[in-house]
Amino acid sequence: MNKVILMGRLTRDPELRTTANQVPVCTFTLAVDRRFKNANGERQADFIPIVAWRKQAEFCSRYFSKGSRMAVVGSIQTRSWDDPEGKRQYKTEVVADEVYFTESKGRDTGASGTYDQPADDSSDSNTSGFFPGPDDDTTLPFDI
Repeated sequence: MNKVILMGRLTRDPELRTTANQVPVCTFTLAVDRRFKNANGERQADFIPIVAWRKQAEFCSRYFSKGSRMAVVGSIQTRSWDDPEGKRQYKTEVVADEVYFTESKGRDTGASGTYDQPADDSSDSNTSGFFPGPDDDTTLPFDI
């Protein structure tokens, strides 16, 4: 089974091109934080090359830009070719099958795993994505 699920931020705007057969292809790099901090207490990131084809390519190009947080579901693909000097080159990338928004437009919580309130909801100033619970002293198993 070859399945990859990633969530991170775009390092630059997606680059949309078309092949000689007029098939849209979009390439971009996703910065994905590692789960643990290094010895200096800093969180490191891996920079994963992603390629999307056809409608997914057009979608990525139209709705995402540098700094956007997104989730990608796809598969790992490797390819090789000979460069103009005759040297063998290799590339490993993720081919995106599904692409998702992971933050509301124009909002940045700065932390993965948080949920934004929909932008069109005008109920109150709650930005956590959760609605207030009962007004009693009920203890919840998590912090809000």
